[in-house]
Order: sequence, then structure tokens, then C-alpha cells
Amino acid sequence: MNDSKQQRVVILGGGESGYGSAVLAKSKGFDTFLSDAGTLSDKYRTLLDQEGIDYEEGGHTEEKILSADLIVKSPGIPEKAPIVRLLRQQGVKIVSEIEFARPFSSGRTICITGSNGKTTTTTLTHRILAEAGYNVAVGGNIGESYARTVAKEDKEWYVLELSSFQLDGCYDFGADVAVLMNITPDHLDRYDYVFQNYIASKMRITNNQSPEGHFIYCGDDKVILGEVAKQSPAAESHPFGRCNIADGVATVCLGERKVAIELDRLHIKGLHNAYNAMAATLAALAAGVAEEQILSTLYSFEGVEHRLERVCEIDGVEWINDSKATNVDSVWYALESMKRPTIWIAGGTDKGNDYEPLMEFVGKKVKVLVCMGLNNSKLIDNFNGIVPVYNTSSLDEAVEVCRQVAQSGDTVLLSPACASFDLFRNYEERGRLFKAKVLEMAQNK
Repeated sequence: MNDSKQQRVVILGGGESGYGSAVLAKSKGFDTFLSDAGTLSDKYRTLLDQEGIDYEEGGHTEEKILSADLIVKSPGIPEKAPIVRLLRQQGVKIVSEIEFARPFSSGRTICITGSNGKTTTTTLTHRILAEAGYNVAVGGNIGESYARTVAKEDKEWYVLELSSFQLDGCYDFGADVAVLMNITPDHLDRYDYVFQNYIASKMRITNNQSPEGHFIYCGDDKVILGEVAKQSPAAESHPFGRCNIADGVATVCLGERKVAIELDRLHIKGLHNAYNAMAATLAALAAGVAEEQILSTLYSFEGVEHRLERVCEIDGVEWINDSKATNVDSVWYALESMKRPTIWIAGGTDKGNDYEPLMEFVGKKVKVLVCMGLNNSKLIDNFNGIVPVYNTSSLDEAVEVCRQVAQSGDTVLLSPACASFDLFRNYEERGRLFKAKVLEMAQNK
């Protein structure tokens, strides 16, 4: 957008993404207005006041929004929202925070997406670059928003976790390094329950890449392989997968450079974490990090909160928080990594799940299924008769059932396969309340 002082930018949504976009717009001289249909948190209301940014909450004033030259839409707002539909009808340009912020940054980007594994891979990649001394920020779907960092202090490198919703609003944005972990059915309620629509959203990670860029992807994912064959992305391709693993060592190469990862030295276990480590390694190699530094960080990294996070052990029973597992594929990898009889806590807001891929692991590894949610009928219908199933409607009730049925040598795994919105604000709240309840039990012992 040229002549920014004459341009009006309206931000829809007042969370981290919206606040960051508003700060950036104001700092660049745009006539800036933020509108949130809900209630702003005290944190963001205070920050907006401090920055002198005009805003509203509790509803959208159409005349203030329709006067925009550009709308920056927060990723949580669906296309079916009435204000978005109205803006589309009026032909107002709508972009994501990522698209909006990119022209104001001179930094290079490593962008990571996928149905699963993107948070761990993003966090690990950022850690590698930071420990190698790079001037780097992490953002996008985690941490501080990309726009907010660009407004405050532009970095030389950005490691960005990008959701499909953020990618949907990107048109000219192109990643220097794009990483695609996997594509499995997720968020289908936002894509008209058409898997191909979701696939197309994820593949946007390759849009506008140059031949000098890098595209890193899982070569074991048949969906990705099919799309790569159809689209032939412009950037240099670097697949990774099971073929890179032999005798407990995952070896990846980028050009003449090679890193051999001893998997038993990783704190993060399971095949999915081998994939995460390989992807992060290739991204770091693309950024020029030395092989020795990559291995040093890999072997010290202990994972991220809410992703196969060991809480504690009580009377020989291990309790694991995997609240971030909000889809079937993520639970598949969690169950794949289980080495002990498992009491599995699942349930929440179903997103159109097909539980068939879990049947084999449930039959082999799961001792008891504890359903936690306001409507558990789909889980009960799928797994009743394969394993004992308990139906609960609260976290306290679910944890108490687990305490009663668990025996020494078992693992209790919270890995819901569903969104959290029936009982909790988000998966973070679900995970933290679960940990607090388990640690309270440990204290009482």
C-alpha cells in the first residue's frame, strides 16, 4: 500500500495477531482501527490504550469497517462470520497479519506448517538458530506475533509457525525456507468438510518461493507427494522420512552438508519427533547453521509444553499431558510412542474426526479409554467393545476415573484428538488444568 498516511487499515480481532497488526499499522502511519466482536482481554485493552490505537469491542460498527482500504483479519475469525461476508461482498481487500507485515521487514523467513508437529519443529528450529547466535525471532501462530516484532525491532531471521488460517490470507508472501510437516484431515469445519480445500490451504506454504529458496517436506506423506507431483514447487526440494533412518540414526543432507542424528540421544521420543528433528535440521542447514551446533541443540532440547509432556509419576503410574493433540493424526503419533499399557483420555469438540487410523494402536496399546467432554457419543461408538470405555463430562471426573483404574506400570495419556472448546477456552488451559490436577494428587500422596 502506497502513501500509507492516506490509507485506512482496519484490524478484525483483538488477540495477539490483531494487536501486533494494529501496532505495526500505527507505527507506519496508517489510519488504524481495531474491532473485536467479543471482549478484549485486559492485557490487550491496556496495550491498545498505551499505543493510542482507536478500537471497539463487543461488536462491529459497519461504517467504520467498510471504510477500510485494507482489512487485516485475525486467523480465528472464519469466512462465514457476517462481517467478513459483508466485506467480501463489498470487495474490500482482506489479508492475514503475515501478509500485512512482510513488506515492512527485511528479515529472512523460515515458515513451518503442517497438521501436526509444527509447534515442536518451530520451537526447535528457533532454538537452534538462537543458540548459534543468530538475530532471530519466533512467531506466527506461537509467541509474539510477526507484525508486533517487525514493528518493535526487525530481526534478520524469523521462524514462523503458520496455521492454515494464516496461510489463507497470504497472496504475495513467499517464504525463504518453507517446511511442510504433514497434511492430514483437520479443521474441516472451516473448509466445508472438504479435505482438498484444507490441502490447498496447506500447500500455500510454497506460494511465491523463488528457485533460490528451500522447500522441506515429509516424503512419507502421500498427500504431500501427490500435491508436489501436481504443482512442482519452484524452490529447491528437500524431502525427509523413514528412508533417512537406519540403525537408530537419522541422516539428512542439504547439498554437500550432512547431519547424522542419534535418535536415542534425543529427549523427545517417537517417530514423529524424529521427523521434527530432521525437518528442523534441514531448515537450520538452509539458514547456514554449523552441523555441530545443530546437534548440540537437538540433544539438549526437551520439547514443548502440552506435547507429550511428562507431568510426573505417582505410585508407578506415569501421567503425560498431550493436550495439543487436537486431531487423529497427532494422537496416532502419541500412541505410537507409548511403551506401557495406556489409559487414554480423549474427547472434546469433534472436528469431523475419522478414528479408523487409531484402531490398531488402541487394540494393542490402550488399556482403558476415558472420554472427557460434553458429547462423547462418537468416541464411545467407535471404541466400545475394543477397550473398556468410561464416559465423563469434566476434567475432575476423568482424572478420578484414571486414578482408580491405573496400576503401577501404566501410563495415563491426555491426548484428546479433539478441540477443547466444550469445556475449556483452549488446549493450553486444558493442559495446564490437567497438570495442576495431577500435581495436586502427587502432593497429597
